[in-house]
Amino acid sequence: MEGILDNIQVFGPVFAGVWLVTLFCVLRRPQSYANSFLLMFALLVTMLFVSGFFPERGMFLAGCFVCVMLGLFLVPVLLIANGVQMIRREAVSPAHLLSLFLGVAVGTGEIGAVVYVLGLGSFGWESHADSWLMLVVMTVFYFSFLLLAFVLYSVFIQIMPHRMNFNYVIIHGCGLLEGDKMTKLLSNRVDKAIEIWHRCKVRPVLIPSGGKGEDEKISEAEAMTNYLIEHGIPSESIIMEDRSATTRENLRFSKAIIDSREGNKKTALVSSNYHVYRCLRYAREEGMKCTGIGADVALYYWPSALIREFIAVFVTKKFIIAALAGWLLFISPVLYSFLT
Repeated sequence: MEGILDNIQVFGPVFAGVWLVTLFCVLRRPQSYANSFLLMFALLVTMLFVSGFFPERGMFLAGCFVCVMLGLFLVPVLLIANGVQMIRREAVSPAHLLSLFLGVAVGTGEIGAVVYVLGLGSFGWESHADSWLMLVVMTVFYFSFLLLAFVLYSVFIQIMPHRMNFNYVIIHGCGLLEGDKMTKLLSNRVDKAIEIWHRCKVRPVLIPSGGKGEDEKISEAEAMTNYLIEHGIPSESIIMEDRSATTRENLRFSKAIIDSREGNKKTALVSSNYHVYRCLRYAREEGMKCTGIGADVALYYWPSALIREFIAVFVTKKFIIAALAGWLLFISPVLYSFLT
């Protein structure tokens, strides 16, 4: 008992402080990717704090390390299995093959790590073969860590509680079936908006946002509006935004509608759960302060979709510069070996 009290007194304030800082940063700027590293650090501190409640702290931490390693080696297996499932359920396309390709890449890197650690691939430092192998291994683990941080943070912002007191709810559109029918993906988004509408004491204005594609008979906004009215939402609670063709335009044109109206303007944006983080980033760039709320998607679809979102965030100039700087720092010991 004395050891537990010491653990609470010593590590308790650190544990509480780290989580308070993390939650403050997430609530203040949910679209910041830096928050994902804060979350990872908070989880590490949590693991160290919880270990103090066990008589054999070392055994507990060793068990956590083993579980993490098993989880890492399970990731490529799950990604490859998901890729195969995507091929079976969806049309074959580069986007649907992302999880399969990533699973193969991560699996190759992890096999390389095992080969290197066990000494099975020792070719001698003179030829730099070991350095090249280590470079590949560290690169795979570095970018896998970035992806893991992104995934955990994307899940975390979904489970954060929200007060349902919104004045406006923007519903992000996506493609229609046969030019005029709602897809399951889109209907899930609208259903989530309807749920929010009912939970708010003062009914918010719903803004279904999405224009008419070349192969569509009606706009996505009109299809969503018809669905909303069919499900009991009065027309006076709906304002269509039917000009947008991209996620950014969804927000930009919806913001113009909101800014043109008087009164309070607390806004929520609703999209599929994998898409919320990027929506929040765009909202910040458009000068909007929004709460992101995600609608469910089919479990098999989620990994590939989240990988696409990560890539979409990664290819931004600011992120590429920061990621490459971090990568160069991470592999600096290997780079040094090439120079010696």
